[in-house]
Amino acid sequence: MKIAIINMTHKGSTGKIMLQIADVARNMGHEAKTYSPMLFSRIKKQVEHVEENHYTWGNKFESAFHYYMGTLLGLNGFFSFWGTNQLIKNLKKFQPDIVHLHNLHNFNVNLPLLFRYLKKSKVKVVWTLHDCWAFTGHCPHFVVAKCNKWKNGCYDCPQLRLYPKSMIDTSRLMYGFKKKWFTGIDNMAIVTPSVWLADLVRQSYLREYTISVINNGINLNIFKPTKNNFREKYGIPENKRILLGVSLGWSHSKGIDVFVELSKCLEREKYQIVLVGTDDKSDSLLPENIISIHQTSNKQELAEIYSSADLFVNPTREETYPTVNMESIACGTPIITFNTGGSPEIPDETCGRVVECDDIDSLQKEIERICIQMPYSAEQCIERAKNFDMNDRFEEYVKLYENCTYST
Repeated sequence: MKIAIINMTHKGSTGKIMLQIADVARNMGHEAKTYSPMLFSRIKKQVEHVEENHYTWGNKFESAFHYYMGTLLGLNGFFSFWGTNQLIKNLKKFQPDIVHLHNLHNFNVNLPLLFRYLKKSKVKVVWTLHDCWAFTGHCPHFVVAKCNKWKNGCYDCPQLRLYPKSMIDTSRLMYGFKKKWFTGIDNMAIVTPSVWLADLVRQSYLREYTISVINNGINLNIFKPTKNNFREKYGIPENKRILLGVSLGWSHSKGIDVFVELSKCLEREKYQIVLVGTDDKSDSLLPENIISIHQTSNKQELAEIYSSADLFVNPTREETYPTVNMESIACGTPIITFNTGGSPEIPDETCGRVVECDDIDSLQKEIERICIQMPYSAEQCIERAKNFDMNDRFEEYVKLYENCTYST
C-alpha cells in the first residue's frame, strides 16, 4: 500500500508524529512518503534526515507572501498556488492509496486546490485533527474564549490577533469556505487523539464522516525513570518536593498564572516549583522562588527532569491530548491536571488526579495531599505508561489504512 502523509512541518510534535507513523508503516511492509512545505523562516532545506522519503513543496518566498497576505487579509489557505500545484503533481506521480492529512493551518498550502484534488482523485483520505481549526472560522482553540459560534457559523471572532493571526475579521467567510472545502469527500475518515476532540467534531459540519480516536504516543525508550543530579545541580534540598511544569510556550492558556499563585500559597520550605520551556517574557511574570529553565538540550535531559520531580502539575486551560502528561507518567512521576480538553483522559486512578479548571484552592490541597500521602508509586505510573507506546498507537493508523472502508 502507498501512503502519503502531509503536515505543515516535519518538526515539532505533529511533524514528529507524521514521521513516526511513516516509519511504522514502512516497518509493516508499506510504502510511505511524507510531505511538508518550505517555511519562509528557514534558509536551508528542512529535510536533511528524511530526504529519501520526504518531499518539500514551495519555497520560502512564496511562503512569506502567503503568510503576510494571509495575515493582512485573514485568508489562510488562499495562496501558495505554485507550491500546492507542485505538491499535487508529486502526489499524482506517487499515486497513493491513502492520503493522511495532519495540520493544514500554517499559511503554506492552497486549500481549495488541495481539496479539489482529493475529491476529484477519489483517493481515500485520513485526516488527523490535532486541534479545532478544521471546523472553526479562525481559531485552533476556543475554550478560553468561551466561544461556541463554530457550532452554527463563526462571526465577530474574539481571537483575531492569536494564531493564525489576522488583521481583518473574515471568520464568517472562512467558516463558509472551510465547510465547502472540507465536506463532501467520498472516502474520508477523521481521527482525533482524544475523546474530547472527537465529541466536538461530532457537533460540527464534519460529523458526516466516520470519526475515531487514536491516542498519541511517546518513545518509552527515552521517557522512563532516569538517573539524574537535578537536585544537586539546582541546589534543591531532599526534603523539598519538586513540582514540575513543562510547556513549549508559557501563557495564560497553559496556566503560568496558576504557578504564580501556587508559589504564594504553598510553603516555600516544603515545595519547589520548576518550570521548563520558559523565555524572557515568561520570566518577567515569575517570582524569584520559581526555578525557570528556558530549554533542555535533548529529550534525555527532559526525561531526567521528569524523573527528579515528585509531582507533575499541568494547569492547562486548552489542550487536545498533552504529550507532557504521558512523558511525566512514563518517567514514574504522577500528575495532577485541570479537567480541560483531553488532559484528564491520560491519568487514571493509579497515577494522578484531576481537579476542576481554575479551582486553585482544590489544586493546592490535592498537591499537598499527594506530596504527603504519596498514593501513587513509580511502578504504577510505569504500568500505566505502557498504554502510551508510540509504536502501538501508530500501528493503529496502519491498521486503519489496511481496513480503509469508510462510510459517508
